[in-house]
Amino acid sequence: MKQRNTALICACGLLILAAAMLGCARLGAVQMDWYEMWHSSVFWNLRAPRIVLSVLVGASLSVCGAAYQSIFRNPLTDPYVLGISSGASLGAAIAILLGLEAFLLGVGTCALITGLITIVLIYRIAAIGNRMHTTTLLLTGVCLTFLISAVISFLMVLNQDKMDRIIFWTMGSFASASWVEVALVAPIVLLGIGGIIYYSRDLNLLLAGSETAQSLGVEVERVKKILLVITTLMVAFSVSSCGVIGFVGLVVPHCVRLIVGADNRKVVPVSAVVGALFLLLCDTLARTAMQPSELPVGSLTSLIGAPLFIYLLYKNKKSY
Repeated sequence: MKQRNTALICACGLLILAAAMLGCARLGAVQMDWYEMWHSSVFWNLRAPRIVLSVLVGASLSVCGAAYQSIFRNPLTDPYVLGISSGASLGAAIAILLGLEAFLLGVGTCALITGLITIVLIYRIAAIGNRMHTTTLLLTGVCLTFLISAVISFLMVLNQDKMDRIIFWTMGSFASASWVEVALVAPIVLLGIGGIIYYSRDLNLLLAGSETAQSLGVEVERVKKILLVITTLMVAFSVSSCGVIGFVGLVVPHCVRLIVGADNRKVVPVSAVVGALFLLLCDTLARTAMQPSELPVGSLTSLIGAPLFIYLLYKNKKSY
């Protein structure tokens, strides 16, 4: 019965998402009716890939946030807060400076490498035995984010001719979305979501602690490594396509848990759908609110996510 309820929620969410995608496609500087939209190059070459990419990235960041919160047993973790998004953006910036944009997976590969290095650093610094100390985890993520931001700023000063492209990664935008990027990101995101759903039962057991999970048959370290590689791969390719977009992985799983509970077998698939819808709406607002100018979508998600992060810290400060 519970699986049916989850499937029903996801099915309803997908219908709403599809309707939202069609509705958002009509909005923009160029107004089109339904007939014009399907026969317009503006739709097929600009709006459609942008809409699809925002949906993929929103689902990716939300699912990764839900996974990180279970792996680290901390409801305040997400790819942005932990510094993983910033780490991946450093790789993307280095790839731009080295002229690797011309290669098919040049930016994505560099983003993946620096993203993996970041998650390894976080794990090594914050781990006490098999436990993750909440305060150390958050401080590590914040410190690494500041350090990486400083390195990226330094690189921009030394390479001012490429500054505008690097700024793109630090603020987050889908303005340059294309079908090529969709083709690169889609397989990673869809396979990654499938992998995390497959391990959702193990994520539930990890919430009870490594010792408990081990006693119930979970190969804890192996599962953690697999999930960290999957999530970092998803974050890296998401960042390589649109830059750093913060707090999606914090806001969406938290809201989803208020609706469906803490069972990751429900949280992960529902977060994918809600995250896709959330980022689609944020990006639509970013490109239509101040026409013909455009807002960075990362700023909008931070305006929503940062207050929620502060609220969660305040609400749970006694337990911390």
